[in-house]
Parts: sequence; structure tokens; C-alpha cells
Amino acid sequence: MSLRFAKRGGRRGSFALAVATMAAMAASANAQDFYAGKTVTIVVANTAGSGYDAYGRALARHMAKYIPGKPTVIVQNMPGAGSIKATDYTANVAPKDGTLFTLAMPGALVEPLTGDPTKYRYDPTKLAYVGTMDSGTRMCMTVNTSKIKSLEDARKTKTILAATAAGSSAFDYAYFINALTGTQFNVVTGYPGPGDMFLAAERGEADGLCGIDISTYTTLRPGWLTGDKKGHPLIQLGLEVNPKATALGFPPIWDFIKPEDKALVELIVSQQVFQRPFLAPPGTPDAQLKVLRTAFMAALKDPELLAEAAKSNLELNPKSGEEVEALVKKIYSAPKELIQRMGKVIRP
Repeated sequence: MSLRFAKRGGRRGSFALAVATMAAMAASANAQDFYAGKTVTIVVANTAGSGYDAYGRALARHMAKYIPGKPTVIVQNMPGAGSIKATDYTANVAPKDGTLFTLAMPGALVEPLTGDPTKYRYDPTKLAYVGTMDSGTRMCMTVNTSKIKSLEDARKTKTILAATAAGSSAFDYAYFINALTGTQFNVVTGYPGPGDMFLAAERGEADGLCGIDISTYTTLRPGWLTGDKKGHPLIQLGLEVNPKATALGFPPIWDFIKPEDKALVELIVSQQVFQRPFLAPPGTPDAQLKVLRTAFMAALKDPELLAEAAKSNLELNPKSGEEVEALVKKIYSAPKELIQRMGKVIRP
């Protein structure tokens, strides 16, 4: 009896496997048919000409060849409120069929963790993640004409920093560094994007910038890092010490904080693992999401994209959509008391 039952069970198992395989093939074929003749929009939640814009347009130029059906891929800029505007649009207005996904600032995904819950109409843990083009290091520095030349100077003297809005890394990072190291950063908001923030410092409206990705410096202001316009390195921020930033003179955050603050800093800077995150609306069909994730990772291995990135000084340290999704959920599962403290230090 048991042997006969096992044989019948095996046939049923084989049949179930065959059905599942056929279903998967059908889903893949449907996804391929779906994208044929379509237009896929990449929303860049920052201004044209910004570092984020450079990443979004580089992906758009190379991703279509890896999407079955070869759709047209275009870029639409939607700056505002530190990427919250574009993230809200993606979650609540955008088509949920796999024809749109968004490059947002990580702050838009972490901000709801500590901000006023009535301000957000989206849940970052329920968004669909395509992947991230970079994961790495942020830095704070002042322009070469500033009297503030080190973090020690910033502890003794009021230092004006330019930022877009509360919730952006340029805002949050400045204030958490104040809280944990005793600096006197004073953040001026209202600048549309990084390019405007750099200009503000160069015009004398601010001493510098904080919480800015190393790739943004290398893309928009390489002269701040080397050459005759070299600025003053204050600090680097990341889960790991960045050798490139260290060689440029940026001391790591870990040199300035108390041991009991380590877990808090790790929670704050963990968002840098998804430094250039691409997200799709919640409810995007699994088949289309799989196509986008596969095409995304394939494009980031494309020789032409890699050559273009090297020429434009774009840092590429990609991670999959599955990895980004897992990290976002991990951040939101952090201990309540740690999250509460995070809210206090980034928004005093």
C-alpha cells in the first residue's frame, strides 16, 4: 500500500511540477508580450543635471535591450521634498503594471520611520524594489574659501550647510553629526538639487555640504576633491571605511562617536547600502517585476554602460531588488527605542 501510494504521489508531484513550469513559462511569455511596443518611464526624483539624473539616464540608455519586447525607456524628472513627492506619486498615482519605476533618494524610504506619519501616504516596506545602482559612502566637506577646514573647526564655529529639505541626507546627516559629535552645523534648506547646493557654497551663501554621496562629488564637482579648487574634507560616513575617501583626507565617523552610539549610527547610515534605489509601485505584477529586476542587473554588467560610468565618474556597486527589499524591512524592524532616538538626533 505504501509503495503504491508513493508511486501515485510521485505522479501527482510530477504533474504539479509540470503545471508550475508551464505557468512560469506562460507568465514569462506574457511579460515579454506585455512590453512589446510599450514605453517604460524611469522617474528621477531629482533635478535634471544632478548626480541622480546622471544615474537614471545612464540606466535608461542601456536597460531596454535586456527587457523582452524591447520597449522604449524614457526619463522623467520629478524633484521635490527630498524625493518624497516622487515616491508618493509612485506609490499612489503611477500605473502599477510595470511600465514605471522611480529612482529616489534613500531618505524618502527611511524618513517615514521617524517622521510625522500623517505626512506620508506610502509604506516603504510595501513598495516593490528593482535594485540599487550604488551602495557606498557619504561625505561632508566645505568649499576651499571657507574658514571651516576640519570637523574640529566645525565643533568650535557655526558652519552653514546647504540642503534641499528636511528628510534629505544633507539635512538629516548634518543634525545627527551635531548631536553625536558636538559640531555646530546650521542647515539652510530650499535648494532644488545638489548642483544648486554646490553653487550656494561657491557663492559664499554656505560653507559647504554634508551627507552627499562620494559619486555626486566625483560627478558634479571633482575639483572639490582634487585640483586647484580642492575643498576641506570634514568626515566620511558609511558602514565600512572607504579607502578612496580616506586617501582624500576624510576621517571616518567612527573616529568621533562614543561606543554606545555605534548601533544608532549603523541604523542611520545603513540606508547607504541602497544609495541609488529604484522602486516600483506596490502591486506591480510579479512577472513584470521579475523582468525589470533581471534587466536591471543585466544592464549594470553591460560593457557600454560600464564604460560610460567610468568616463562620467559614476560609482557602481549594484545590489538586487531582493537585497534592497530585505534591508528596508530590516531597518523597519529595528528596536523601537533605537528608532525613537534616531528621530531625535536627525530632527532636533
